[in-house]
Amino acid sequence: MDPDIKERVEHGYADSKGVKIHFVALGSKENPLIVFIHGFPDFWYSWKDLMEDLSNDYYVVAIDQRGYNLSDKPKGVKNYSLNFLVGDVIAVIHHLSFKRAIIIGHDWGGAVAWALAMMSPQILEKLIILNSPHPRGLRHELATNPEQQKNSQYARSFQMAGASKYLTAEKLASMLSDTANIKEYIEAFKRSDFEAMLNYYKQNYPREPYMSDLSPVIKVKAPVLLIHGLDDKFLLAGALNHTWEWVENDFTLVTIADAGHFVHHDNPQLVKRTIEMWLNK
Repeated sequence: MDPDIKERVEHGYADSKGVKIHFVALGSKENPLIVFIHGFPDFWYSWKDLMEDLSNDYYVVAIDQRGYNLSDKPKGVKNYSLNFLVGDVIAVIHHLSFKRAIIIGHDWGGAVAWALAMMSPQILEKLIILNSPHPRGLRHELATNPEQQKNSQYARSFQMAGASKYLTAEKLASMLSDTANIKEYIEAFKRSDFEAMLNYYKQNYPREPYMSDLSPVIKVKAPVLLIHGLDDKFLLAGALNHTWEWVENDFTLVTIADAGHFVHHDNPQLVKRTIEMWLNK
């Protein structure tokens, strides 16, 4: 990867009902749009390698989700509801004068992408999810799998009042597997709001007592590629079961044995090849 991608991307801001969402872009606007959505703890830079690889054929855009890096950081837990997070992505797409996009999301970015697919299917061309099971799958595992319950202790801790005071930029950066660029992440997290980061969990992550989602199924209409690193200690593979029942179109599941939660950093070449092959099929 060209090391100066930070200097070559174009920066922009979209207005999402008064909340300023920062994004970076690479490639030609004549090409189809791909929007990348990062998770916790992260920022747009997480996608640098995939942006570089895909920018010849696509107009690639990576956002900072609200609360992170250069995007606005509204106060209040309710400002981090999924409908607002979905609205942020749509605001960027419309700001760029596109009607539809291919969406690629990881972790909370994946949760936002799943929600967008169900709430605003007309926006979505194709959906690519990295280590973020369908919300119904996660809820079922939390309700029935003691190991997933145990491994979700971190989320319960994040939901507690005052949890953000135990976080530092350095501690957050240590959670990542992109260790070669640790300085970039520390700098971005120092510009971020730790309370806002945890509001994603407080507002949207299931709470005890855990129960399966028995509401009517809204099937995802777009084709879906789901890539999951099987060494993920936070989101276990059992949550992948039955995803095909909640997708109306083509569904492709790729599991990677030697990759963890940050699958796009743990095995970047396989993730890159898989995405390119799937987009071109």
